[in-house]
Amino acid sequence: MLVEDDVEISEMVSVQLNKEGFDLVTAFDGEEAITNFAKYTFDLVILDLMIPKVSGMDILKSIRENSKVPVLIMSAKDSDVDKALGLGFGADDYLTKPFSMIELTARVKAIIRRATDYSKDEQKVDSFRQIGDLSIDLENFSVLKNGTEIKLTSKEFSILKLFVTNPSRVFTKAQLYRFIWNDDYYGDENVINVHIRRLREKIEENPSDPCYIKTIWGIGYKLGIS
Repeated sequence: MLVEDDVEISEMVSVQLNKEGFDLVTAFDGEEAITNFAKYTFDLVILDLMIPKVSGMDILKSIRENSKVPVLIMSAKDSDVDKALGLGFGADDYLTKPFSMIELTARVKAIIRRATDYSKDEQKVDSFRQIGDLSIDLENFSVLKNGTEIKLTSKEFSILKLFVTNPSRVFTKAQLYRFIWNDDYYGDENVINVHIRRLREKIEENPSDPCYIKTIWGIGYKLGIS
C-alpha cells in the first residue's frame, strides 16, 4: 500500500513499482489508509508522514499494534529526530524526499526480501540470535561472548532480548519500562539507567563507548549491531 496525498508523487511511484511487478493499493489520507489496511493483506506499506485526516505517525502506531508488516516511511521531514522517532515507532526504513525512483525501487525490494527471508527462517532461528560477538539463546536465557558465558539478571536479559528481537526499533525509556517492568512509567530514569549501565558493563568491550546498545540522544536506545 502506498499512502501519499500528493497525487503527482503517488502516480509516479505507482507507475514505477507497477513496472517492477508490484501490485499497489493507494491511499491519499490517513482514514483511507486505515480502511485499506483492515480490508487487504500487504507485503509492504509505503507511508508519507504529512497526510491529512490521520497523521502518518499515528498510522504507523496503529499498524504496529496488530501487525509486523514492513513499513517504509517516505517524507520530506529529514531531521535525525524525525528519522529516529519514525524508526522508534516501528518503521523498517526511511526515505527522504526528494528521492530517485532507482533508490525507491532498491529500498522496496530490499525490505520485502528481508521480510520474506525472515519469514522462511523464522521457525529455524527463532530461539537463537548472533549479534556481533554475542551468541544469544532466547529459549534457554543464555548469552555467550566469544564462547564465554555471560551471567545476566532476568531484567538484563529481558532488555537485551527486546533489542535483538527488534533490531530496527528505537525504544524510549517509557517503552522500555512498560515492556520490561510491565508497569506505567512515571519519569524515574534511575532504574532504567542502572540496568542499561550494568548490561553494557557485561556485554560491551568499552561500556563508555557502546556498540551493542546505542543511545539515541533525547529519545532512547536501540540496537547498534545487527
